[in-house]
Amino acid sequence: MLKHHGGIAPVERVRRADRLTPGDRESISRGLESGASMRSIAVSIGRPPSTVSREISRNGGRLKYRAFAAEQRAREQASRPKPSALQDNVVLRQLVIELLETEWSPEQIVGHLRWCTPTTRSCGSATSIYRAIYTARWKVIPRELCAKLCTGRPIRKNKKNTVKGQWRSQRAVTEITSLSVRE
Repeated sequence: MLKHHGGIAPVERVRRADRLTPGDRESISRGLESGASMRSIAVSIGRPPSTVSREISRNGGRLKYRAFAAEQRAREQASRPKPSALQDNVVLRQLVIELLETEWSPEQIVGHLRWCTPTTRSCGSATSIYRAIYTARWKVIPRELCAKLCTGRPIRKNKKNTVKGQWRSQRAVTEITSLSVRE
């Protein structure tokens, strides 16, 4: 499972409390059908008027707003992971592959790209390059290039799963459990 997700276990998706629920969207739709103002709809669902106004304008306006379509659109927009810049931009991907083959680190590549093109955020961050290398299912950057990185690891190491600050007896237990998770 870890190899499939690039070495980091995915977090279970949960809806944030401040997001509109399907019930809120249905109340907005019914309020618009009855001819209620945005402020009165906002008061009835306990949200700020700006939130209701933004929701309506994002999803077709007063005449075309439908709760089901708005909910589907919100789910699509919230889906993760988003496609990275390396997946979409072939020229950028080829440049990153060439620099990785000459043993540049992802941090150096991002710094170089920002220096060459300061007006555009072409690559994002070094993390996006690491994710593109280690997430094999994306097939953005060849997997063999992980050997060119400083660590040469075939899978990412989770920052939370460290043995720093532990006693020697605890380290042995941690290492054994991390090995069993990798297999």
